[in-house]
Amino acid sequence: MTGTPGTAAPAAPLAGLRVLDLATLFAGPLAATLLGDFGAEVVKVEHPHRPDPSRGHGPAKDGVGLWWKLLGRNKRTVTLDLSTPGGRDVLLRLAAGADVVVENFRPGTLEKWGLGWDELSGVNPGLVLARVTGFGQFGPYARRPGFGTLAEAMSGFAAITGEPAGPPTLPPFGLADSIAALTTAYAVMTALAARTRTGRGQVVDLAIIEPILTVLGPHPLWYDQLGYVQPRTGNRSTNNAPRNTYRTADGRWLAVSTSAQSVAERVMHLVGRPDLIAEPWFATGTGRAQHADELDEAVGGWIARHKSDEVVTAFEEAQAAVAPVYDVRDVMADPQFAALDTVTEVQDPELGPIRMQNVLFRLSETPGGIRWAGRPHGADTDAVLAELGLSAPEIAALREAGSL
Repeated sequence: MTGTPGTAAPAAPLAGLRVLDLATLFAGPLAATLLGDFGAEVVKVEHPHRPDPSRGHGPAKDGVGLWWKLLGRNKRTVTLDLSTPGGRDVLLRLAAGADVVVENFRPGTLEKWGLGWDELSGVNPGLVLARVTGFGQFGPYARRPGFGTLAEAMSGFAAITGEPAGPPTLPPFGLADSIAALTTAYAVMTALAARTRTGRGQVVDLAIIEPILTVLGPHPLWYDQLGYVQPRTGNRSTNNAPRNTYRTADGRWLAVSTSAQSVAERVMHLVGRPDLIAEPWFATGTGRAQHADELDEAVGGWIARHKSDEVVTAFEEAQAAVAPVYDVRDVMADPQFAALDTVTEVQDPELGPIRMQNVLFRLSETPGGIRWAGRPHGADTDAVLAELGLSAPEIAALREAGSL
């Protein structure tokens, strides 16, 4: 899948939507990526000397950061020092023709540069400004530096993750940032839908600590009404059982879930313990969770006597839920992911053919797509500024002044 920077397929659902991505690491930029995947024209604005740190995160090949290839896809890249008069003026000109600006500076930073909501909406009353920060735009923590790790800790996620006798556990990837990115993209589209009725843009205030708390479920409600605080339970669930990972005779790990009563009963028949179904406590997920030791012994013992392929086949025939625990090598080789084109190939001028996650979902009439992978720092600066009407001498003067 390839394309020319600056172009979008006419059928793309967000074709014509113009987005300025001023954000870094990771929630804001990923939100802009999600919009770009479905046709939005995204311009990534980076500091001339301090590019998005994701360009240097994780492994690189031939000096090219691989994470950026994913996060920067479908974006044109320009450099601007927004703290300079020239950079400010160019940003205002870009904003005048944009639909969305995504930023994640600490509250007050854009205002310090003369680029706050008053100035941006002054040049474009229909603009949507998405402000993605750790703690939101107000409150006692608003000006603290905030990263997804802090949200994973403060939301309660870490407190319920890990083994009962072990420490709270953080995810080894940007979970809170990714959830916040999905939420930001949704919030932007909600604000744009409102604009179709009112004609006015608005500010999206997205605090990374909040979306992850929502996806954790009814914990605040449980505590409010019952004083209940969920403990760490490892791979088990407090809501149903058996639910765990189990090792097979050939050393593979499999995950089993029995959220539905009928599935739990099928698993018990499969592993040769139908007697447990008659127990009064088996009739509810909570009751089964209170007897997880007994159920894990029954299921885990049976699985341990069979090879992984045998277990998966038997569970499929019994219409019970099971899945192998994959690492990325397994994901890349799995036939279901292959059929969905979940990991797709993109032609990249720097690295040649590369494989990365495809767009998040399939639309039957107006599909999204990856037109190009992340581009070099500032690769499109001159082209984007020329489209604004700046002449070559004007661009050169801005560069000489340190604004580009």
